Amino acid sequence: MQPDVATATSNNSLLKTDSQSQNAASVAWALRNSSKKWVLQSTAQTENSIFTEEDKKTWEACKEAVSTFNFSGEEANKVLGKAFGQVHSPYWGEERKKVVPKLETIDEILDYLRSLSLSDDDLAKLLKKFPEVLGCDLEVDIKGNVQILENEWGIKGKTLRNLLLRNPRVLGYNIDCKGDCMAQCTRCWARF
Repeated sequence: MQPDVATATSNNSLLKTDSQSQNAASVAWALRNSSKKWVLQSTAQTENSIFTEEDKKTWEACKEAVSTFNFSGEEANKVLGKAFGQVHSPYWGEERKKVVPKLETIDEILDYLRSLSLSDDDLAKLLKKFPEVLGCDLEVDIKGNVQILENEWGIKGKTLRNLLLRNPRVLGYNIDCKGDCMAQCTRCWARF
């Protein structure tokens, strides 16, 4: 019995179509990823062009403060960008306005975090996981959340340090939906 020529031809065309679609998919993936990189870089260039000279100096001073944790210049820009709305972050959603950070505010936040027994190595890990902490309100969000952890959960000292290294986002939680979702899950205590 000989194979049907029409069947063999259609099977070959299916194989070609599958390999062509796989090639097309990999090309599309590569284009998507390269364009994302381009968008991030072009966004940073655009944002830098709308800064005043004083804003640029302030940004550079803040970047230097963040760079003390062994971040490259690009990484420091990304940390500050996510914290202050220059780079999109799911944590903020659409509500974060683009602002220029203040060195005093960053120093106060870093000093407070150090007072929680976090070393500079710990802070580097925390900032990599949750750079947005630098854009949070020190009194309301950060200190308020540490108080909640201490008073309501009994988490203090070394246990608090370990928790912050594992889940630093807890410093920025500012909503407790108590099961009635408010569609701000990235900032909700329900995640804790």
